[in-house]
Amino acid sequence: MGHSDLVAAIRARLTAAADPVRAAGAQAYLKSAMPQLGVRVPEVRRIVKAEVAAAPLASGDELRSAVLELFRTATYREERYAAIDLTASKLVRTDLAMVPVYEEIIRTGAWWDLVDGVEDRLGRLLQAHRDVLTPVLLQWSTDPDFWIRRSSITAQLGAKSNTDTGLLATVIEANLADREFFIRKAIGWALREYAKTDPAWVRQFAATHGAALSPLSLREALRNLPAEA
Repeated sequence: MGHSDLVAAIRARLTAAADPVRAAGAQAYLKSAMPQLGVRVPEVRRIVKAEVAAAPLASGDELRSAVLELFRTATYREERYAAIDLTASKLVRTDLAMVPVYEEIIRTGAWWDLVDGVEDRLGRLLQAHRDVLTPVLLQWSTDPDFWIRRSSITAQLGAKSNTDTGLLATVIEANLADREFFIRKAIGWALREYAKTDPAWVRQFAATHGAALSPLSLREALRNLPAEA
């Protein structure tokens, strides 16, 4: 089975699992112009895993082709979720050739559910290839596309003690003046998550940049930190 056969098989399974009533509610919730099938995210993931297990792809190149075909030709949003689920494969987990794929998903997906779907993939690549990904994320932090900038901020969400605080500070500082909700939310989210690992660093960052941080970002950053005595 080639990548196009895999795409067709996933598409058929998703269509068979459609729930029109749920689809209408999900589309309204996401404020999405793209129609939905009403298939829950865990079920999309199960379908992708089952089809890949039944006919595994032979190479990273084949997998990339499947991802891009499914994402680019999607009629329903769940097909795009399935394309992102395919990128969890060991074939491409630390493959730098995935960077332009993720960038395309972010730029053309251009909404939080799709953009945030690849954040951990970017983070994993950063951990494996800091010398390559660090300058990429620094460049992304000043990109005209705010979804690309959001991704530079959220890429280290799961890094914990492996967080590059210099990189985190720089990508946030580049976006402090941005009034876009999704940027302000991302800044607060990134700081709140890192506060679980190093609350003192986050508190100091907030103290240093308090006047520049939006109320939303600051509130999110400090939400789980105890008040100082």
